[in-house]
Amino acid sequence: MENIDWSNLAFGYMKTDCNIRCTYSDGKWGELEVHESEYLSLHMAATSLHYGQESFEGLKAFRGKDGKVRIFRMKDNALRMQDSSAGTLMARIPVEIFEEAVLKVVKLNERFVPPYESGASLYIRPVLFGSGAQIGVRPSNEYMFIVFVTPVGPYFKGGFQTTPFVIMREYDRSAPLGMGKYKVGGNYAASLVAGERAHQLGYSNIFYLDAKEKKYIDECGAANFFGIKDNTYVTPKSSSILPSITNKSLMVLAKELGMKVEQRAIPVEELATFEEAGACGTAAVISPIQRIDDFDENKSYIFSHDGKPGPICEKLYNKLRAIQYGDEADTHDWVTLVK
Repeated sequence: MENIDWSNLAFGYMKTDCNIRCTYSDGKWGELEVHESEYLSLHMAATSLHYGQESFEGLKAFRGKDGKVRIFRMKDNALRMQDSSAGTLMARIPVEIFEEAVLKVVKLNERFVPPYESGASLYIRPVLFGSGAQIGVRPSNEYMFIVFVTPVGPYFKGGFQTTPFVIMREYDRSAPLGMGKYKVGGNYAASLVAGERAHQLGYSNIFYLDAKEKKYIDECGAANFFGIKDNTYVTPKSSSILPSITNKSLMVLAKELGMKVEQRAIPVEELATFEEAGACGTAAVISPIQRIDDFDENKSYIFSHDGKPGPICEKLYNKLRAIQYGDEADTHDWVTLVK
């Protein structure tokens, strides 16, 4: 294996030894198959290409101080993929097949799991899509499920540090009764224009408000938002927000730290009352927010005057990472050991 500079890995794709595939046809799922090729043969009329019948997940494996490899909240990802399948009328991948495929692909590529304290991890990407040929707008009768892995560094190059966001009301993330609560590619494609504009203006991403009234906080780019005030963890509640597994975990940990947790509609002007704020998701765990600039209202909501993460964000980040790496007891049965 080529020498990998584990401490300087980007958050990008690197070829590994193999991927796992499973196909659905004639009303049933087949056997798991190991493939060395990064490419696949797909019919040009596949529903995934024409009608967006596709969903994906993202989870990680971590190597602990003890050398053991741990996968974080695998079952939750399986269940969320089933929800996405229900929202796109795809065949649902059974939890046991999802988990078997993830464990198998990590075990077969175990040499690519970065060492403890390198700041890197093994990113696991399950993807499910319609592979059957269809010209009419209707669901496919054939599906392919693939799980591949790649070692990654921190999502943001500087790791755990604050970044600025910007509110731009001319962009919507998701319609209130639309697909926002499902992890499907179309949601991400629809965010590219707004995200690129934010990057050009020097922000890490766009901060979305609700599409219906532009009154309430929605998401931070592709991540969930949370704010900290008065020893309370506050995060939006909406039918258009993707249910982040990281956010669910942080809510549990916040309660364990003696904080109150509120999941509710958050008016945009309430941003002025938060002592700390963060974007959370699998890729970065927590990306503390330095400030949010609101161009239309000519306002800036500042959460970090010195550019450093706040104490609660840091405590939550360290606690979750400690569980993922096995440095702290997993009292919630979140971690699966790879044997």
